[in-house]
Amino acid sequence: MAAEFELTRNITIGQYLPTGSVIHRLDPRYKLAAYVIIVIAIAMCSSYLGNLVALAFCLWLFWQSKIPLHYGISGIKPAVPFIIILGVLQLLFYGGVATGGTVYLAYAFVKITSASIKLVIVSAVRFVEIIFISSVLTLSTSTTQLTHGMERLLSPLEKWKFPVHAFAVVITIAVRFVPTFAMEMEKMMKAQASRGAEFGTGEWWRIVKRTRDMFPIIIPLFNVAMTRAEDLILAMEARCYTPGAARSTYNHYRAAPRDYAALAIGILTAMILLIVPYPL
Repeated sequence: MAAEFELTRNITIGQYLPTGSVIHRLDPRYKLAAYVIIVIAIAMCSSYLGNLVALAFCLWLFWQSKIPLHYGISGIKPAVPFIIILGVLQLLFYGGVATGGTVYLAYAFVKITSASIKLVIVSAVRFVEIIFISSVLTLSTSTTQLTHGMERLLSPLEKWKFPVHAFAVVITIAVRFVPTFAMEMEKMMKAQASRGAEFGTGEWWRIVKRTRDMFPIIIPLFNVAMTRAEDLILAMEARCYTPGAARSTYNHYRAAPRDYAALAIGILTAMILLIVPYPL
């Protein structure tokens, strides 16, 4: 039951772990560009071998960034119920719209085929890969670097009046507050458990019961979120933050050869995932 309250251990997105690796020293603009390219390639790769290559690449990123692999594995735990539900739905209902493949079971509206089984396996591996690579990105990039990198990367959109700076700030705040809300949720769960609430007493596969047990903390968590948002507004106003105003930056990024190499590796990996004709 103690593991039920260790939410902050299982949230890797939004946290920063300085290890001084070469990935930590990359220009955030090129790091974000390579991340987007690889995520798109992973989402479009539908073969077994291709996803194994992508998984091996994600493990290589952990090794290069000197980040312990258990950080990535712990980030998968909160997503396990969602992956299971999605897998069951795909297994039962995708076979009716899929073309080709061997039919293993056909009963009423339920149809299980080789195509639906492949989709379940590939989708689960995709989720793991995206969680892994997102963990590497946020664990190796500080909040300030994410904001500046995203703003520089999207700066060409300013010609079409797109609020680039506001968009970058909103996305960065959302990512940064993920571990914060996990910590607040952990505190509330411990407080409710001390008052007799049931957390972690049911089997892991009883998703409905475990979800129902979380209802008592939804309203307090929403209240904390509003309080945190108000505190953030006051802090930004105290620093004379004006949305839409022209702003200067202290850090000016200049690309180095390693940044071009990182982007080239991202493009090459995407080409390997999408162009190579894998037999499986």
